[in-house]
Amino acid sequence: MAEPIETAAVVHRLVPSPALTPLDFGAIRTELDVPGSFPPDVVAAADAVAARGPNAGLAHEDRTDLPLVTIDPPGSRDLDQAVALAPGDGGGWRVHYAIADVAAWVGAGDPIDVEARTRTQTFYAPDRRIPLHPPALGEAAASLLPDGPRPAALWTIDVAADGSTVSVDVRRAMVRSRAQLTYEQVQADLDAGTAAEALQPFPHLGAALLADSRRSNAIELGLPEQEVVAGADGHWTVELRADRPIERWNAQISLLTGRAAASLMLGAGIGLLRTLPTPDPDQFPRLQRAARSLGIDWPDGAHPGAVLASLDVSRPRDAAFADLAAELLRGAAYTAFDGTPPADPGHAGVGAPYAHVTAPLRRLVDRFATEVCLAVAGGTTPPSWAAEALPAVAAVMADGDHLAHQLDRAVVDATEAFVLADRVGETFAAAVVETGERFGTVALTDLAVRGRCDARNLPLGGDIGVRCTVADVASRTVRFERVS
Repeated sequence: MAEPIETAAVVHRLVPSPALTPLDFGAIRTELDVPGSFPPDVVAAADAVAARGPNAGLAHEDRTDLPLVTIDPPGSRDLDQAVALAPGDGGGWRVHYAIADVAAWVGAGDPIDVEARTRTQTFYAPDRRIPLHPPALGEAAASLLPDGPRPAALWTIDVAADGSTVSVDVRRAMVRSRAQLTYEQVQADLDAGTAAEALQPFPHLGAALLADSRRSNAIELGLPEQEVVAGADGHWTVELRADRPIERWNAQISLLTGRAAASLMLGAGIGLLRTLPTPDPDQFPRLQRAARSLGIDWPDGAHPGAVLASLDVSRPRDAAFADLAAELLRGAAYTAFDGTPPADPGHAGVGAPYAHVTAPLRRLVDRFATEVCLAVAGGTTPPSWAAEALPAVAAVMADGDHLAHQLDRAVVDATEAFVLADRVGETFAAAVVETGERFGTVALTDLAVRGRCDARNLPLGGDIGVRCTVADVASRTVRFERVS
């Protein structure tokens, strides 16, 4: 078997792929009824608005002076965010975060808007991306590409040295991205001390924001994600991917902005939040018992978020505990309100009220939530097209998220079965990540594969040997039995 190739961000599990018919992700999309090509009238509408330019009736302040850059995976074209950081007062920072102003291009009730409400978001599969907006808009005219001024919702957030928010402003502005950068580039420049001045604060600001989130009892599992990629032999395979530091720091900027948006909306009594219920303390004793059995320190009075922040999930026992703690993050919803705010407006994973506003090219809800924030910050009433649509947008986003999760899971399950299809009967080293009276779940040590193990009362977090008994691509099923 090929040796793993380890980098700072990705652990590739390169495996000999079986000589089978290539995986058909298109069939999965058809089965799940994932949206396909755009109707001709939607494409025509996008082409027309891209040629016309943004809505001239919306006033955009000129902020092309800001040294904004985008940071995305290689080859990205739907660039939602551009960032520039600067020192602030008292050892803090000033964050400029420009978000593509989709409402400057898409009118309420036009064909692009109607289609976007049926799609809800961009869907991702290994062989293709199914965008929320036609490419003429989402990957060109509205995208914050470094080829000219673009309309944006410009967030200006002052952050104290301890990571807490000092002040928030958001307004429409014309901005110009100076460069389209990748995470790999920025991480290398930060490590070498050669990053652009507007990016140099990232490590210290990111650390301060992470510390602030931990003080807020944010619950972050920190588990690497399974990702389907093309292997060295051209076949699809699965790898485990962990974030680079710059990806975590950049995500903190997005979370900072989402918290600021939620604060504006709650203060005004109208908005659309991304909510996740506060964990029930009655759940903690079970997790504390699991922590003891796994040898994980849980200090008296510590919140689960603090325990999770102390883990090294590359260790099987720590990963098993993080897997169990996922039960604390159930019940996510989109919660619209007009008048009385929700009784529990918070998001347990963030540790504060939170709203989606930073990815309007890829997520429907962000356009509507941003419009509310722009109005609130400007001291005006949100436009009726946005305010009246909030409950309906919340409902369709819930459906869209469910479909996106189904697609992600089906793609990974099919690929896991594919890479094991000619290895049924082989034995593998594995770590136990879930256990039960009838069966458990194991994660293979040398492949980025998880699956059910038909054995009772497995040792949680323990290292065992398993034999693959089923690897069926058609049913997307993998099964193991314990052998040692």
